[in-house]
Amino acid sequence: MAKAKVVTSEPRVENPGIKPQGISSKHINRLKILGVILTLGGIVLFSYFVYSVGVNEILNNVERFGFIGFAIILAIYFARICMRAAAWKLSVYEPYTLGMRDTVPAVIIGEAMSSMIPLGILVSGTSKAVAVRKRVPLVVGLSSIATENLFYTFTTSVFLMLGAFTFVRSFELEQGWVITINILIGCLIGVLILGLLMVVRQWHFASETCAWLYRKGIARGILENGRLEVRLFENFIYGFYRRYPRRFLPICLIEAAFHLLGILEVFFILSRIVDTVPHMLNAFLLESVSRLITIIFKLVPFLIGVDEAGAQFVAETVALGAGIGVTLAIIRKGRILFWTAIGLIIIIKRGLSLREISRLRKHGGMH
Repeated sequence: MAKAKVVTSEPRVENPGIKPQGISSKHINRLKILGVILTLGGIVLFSYFVYSVGVNEILNNVERFGFIGFAIILAIYFARICMRAAAWKLSVYEPYTLGMRDTVPAVIIGEAMSSMIPLGILVSGTSKAVAVRKRVPLVVGLSSIATENLFYTFTTSVFLMLGAFTFVRSFELEQGWVITINILIGCLIGVLILGLLMVVRQWHFASETCAWLYRKGIARGILENGRLEVRLFENFIYGFYRRYPRRFLPICLIEAAFHLLGILEVFFILSRIVDTVPHMLNAFLLESVSRLITIIFKLVPFLIGVDEAGAQFVAETVALGAGIGVTLAIIRKGRILFWTAIGLIIIIKRGLSLREISRLRKHGGMH
């Protein structure tokens, strides 16, 4: 493996004399317990929604959707995978490069890891870097994934703000929901503005905050190495901005295409299971809520139960009916199961193991 040094004029990615410990075993165990509790709750929710809507209604809707419809949404989701893979490809520092043949299978592996286990979100990024470790040093893979995730977070925040704004302005909601959504929009706008200023002005706000907390004796165990990792991460992002400013817009557009394909997927499913021509607005709202649920309940494998709850809430609000919302979530869950199976096949074929990925995650790949 090459020594972790990318280019002489950019931030160093070599081991800066630290040995990151990752998340402690105590925190991991707490997350495991939380993941199990949320999963059990999700199963209960899923059973409730299937029972309340009726198994026959759901089966009839699934039958109307058909195998051809399922094949089409599998293709749409593959296109979404390609969007994330293309954005990642553009996030790699020179002289290293990754091609779509490298990033597409790696993204599928990461999605499989993220979907099927309660703590998948903790290893999905590392698993992608491990999948391309024969092409680029592990630390380069990790830093490029972190860069792509930042772009994804930015576009997702914009997408969620638009969805929340449209939802609260287009339908009659209880005053409590209106206030909550408006607060959410305001917070997202503030975070986005702060994030953009940090990148453009190259403020080391996060690492300085961590260092200040460490000096005050707050969370010293976590920040002992964590504050240095945050500083290194900031240097990666700021170095990317200085070296490749022209890549920012293409990457953002690619990430936006990922969300647009999600709306298209929902619209296509609705067009096959509802009696009237669906509105694109409904598809947009259903996808934005689904994306929010994906972020909040990432510890729940396959988003079982919670995805159905969100889809039912939006479907009833836009007058589609609870049955349509639950069916939509179940059909999309079938698509996730298919691509998770493909990811497992790739993992087995490449001889990857969860133990190896977890070990590399704990050490941050800094070797």
